[in-house]
Amino acid sequence: MARRPVRERNEPNEPAKSNREKIIAAVMDLLAEEQFEDIGFAAIARRAGLSLADCRAEFSAVPAVLAAYTKDIDRQVLAGGDADTAEEPPRERLFDVLMRRLEALAPHKAAIRSLARSASRDPALAFALNGLTVRSMQWMLTAADITAAGPRGVLRGQGLALLYASVLRTWLDDDDPGLARTMAALDRGLARGARWSGLLDELCRFVPRCPPGRWSRRPRDRSDEEPAAA
Repeated sequence: MARRPVRERNEPNEPAKSNREKIIAAVMDLLAEEQFEDIGFAAIARRAGLSLADCRAEFSAVPAVLAAYTKDIDRQVLAGGDADTAEEPPRERLFDVLMRRLEALAPHKAAIRSLARSASRDPALAFALNGLTVRSMQWMLTAADITAAGPRGVLRGQGLALLYASVLRTWLDDDDPGLARTMAALDRGLARGARWSGLLDELCRFVPRCPPGRWSRRPRDRSDEEPAAA
């Protein structure tokens, strides 16, 4: 006899989750337990307490759920901006934005670790995740008030995506509540990124109609300083 889906219960004072939210939560829960390639909509529907028809109404494929999760993280980070950092140098603002992003990801650290392992074995998945990350990083640059438009913005987004992926690997193995290793890795990466962006601005001077970038003014290099939290 076929089993009915187990309906997810909300806490008494917790707002009812939409089907979209239930599906995203189910995928992240399953990722913490299984490999991405083994997760299908039958398991997602059971975990979310929904029918397959409900799932199909929201998403066409599992990667689309990952895209929706990424978008939700973007929105969470963008909504958590701090006006007190507006006067900080660009690098400091970007450091704050990316640390907020890692904080938003923390509840699903096990799922992200599992997804990273799958991506290391699956070039197609890695390529898809890179595309999602580049778009997210363009939003993160914008949140830090750094130009992310046009061809140069795409290059900045890709460069930041590579930097972020490197920092994410450190973060996945960083069990320190203060995230000292993660912050040090991010600070070093941003120092290298600022120098690369400065070079990009110099090259763009030879391209017609290429406006000067915010990062042409290099912030102070903290890479030679001892990290405060180390």
